Amino acid sequence: PYVCMKNFMAVFTGSPTSDARRQWDRLDEQERKQRQVAGMKAWQEWVAKHQAIIVDGGAPLGKTKRICRDGIADTRNNLAAYVVVRAESQEAAARLFESHPHFSIFPGDAVEVMECLPVPGR
Repeated sequence: PYVCMKNFMAVFTGSPTSDARRQWDRLDEQERKQRQVAGMKAWQEWVAKHQAIIVDGGAPLGKTKRICRDGIADTRNNLAAYVVVRAESQEAAARLFESHPHFSIFPGDAVEVMECLPVPGR
């Protein structure tokens, strides 16, 4: 039977003031470098394992500008990176990120997963 696959954006969040980040910053340089190497290896392994369902490999996110009626201004948020994956459901997409290196090795806070909905009228 045909299974309808949907696209889901996963946003990696992190806060410079979180407990995980404070603990990370307290590590000596050698330990931090070892964890960075282990984290990047684990992240690459996650990508390789899920390559068939990754729609957009995403990227780290830089500084943020907020645009509104009042104009353009610098702002901060907790968005660190993103990736777009294909899954049968939001629950299935969320399960892909259980124990992800973003927070199991690196000091990231979480991964938030939301469906990429079709544009109305298209």
